[in-house]
Amino acid sequence: MPGRERLRSGSPAAPLPSRAVEGHTHAGEYVYCPMCAARLERRRVGGAERPVCPACGFVHWRNPGVGAAVLVFDGEGRVLLVRRGSGSTRPGLWCVPAGFVDYGEDVRAAAARELQEETGLEAEVGDVVHVASNFHDPAKLTVGVWFAGTVTGGTAVPGDDADRLGWFGLDELPEMAFETDVELLARLLAERSH
Repeated sequence: MPGRERLRSGSPAAPLPSRAVEGHTHAGEYVYCPMCAARLERRRVGGAERPVCPACGFVHWRNPGVGAAVLVFDGEGRVLLVRRGSGSTRPGLWCVPAGFVDYGEDVRAAAARELQEETGLEAEVGDVVHVASNFHDPAKLTVGVWFAGTVTGGTAVPGDDADRLGWFGLDELPEMAFETDVELLARLLAERSH
């Protein structure tokens, strides 16, 4: 959207390009009205082309999901990453432990739950470290929130959609699954270097 800005610590705001494609149906959009089953039409509503029901007026306001992640570092300054297992998005590649926030779930509680599910570790979830839009899966666009975390218990064992976990120096990362993790970890490395 015109006017969107990205704020990064120490750098001026810069406009971000819109990833929306006017007039095109995106994966996961409704084709039929969930209220009355009429076939939806594309109309300009709220400044963009959206699926609208000609029978009952329903508008599909498709919003991104929310993802929550926890950044955990060990005593040597290495970050905890998990490898994506088969059946997950981008299997075999690595990422910060993360997942979707369930409807009605607190975002920090979701971050702690996802960390525990993927790594077996329990953590105190602290301050927000990073917020970014994720466009890697056009069917499931998300806004991710990365929190600082401190391990408080548990045993490090991969689980859920992770098949491995490991501790990595910020300058020795494995092949990463998501550009947003890469950007965040590069920023943290640059901040440590100053």
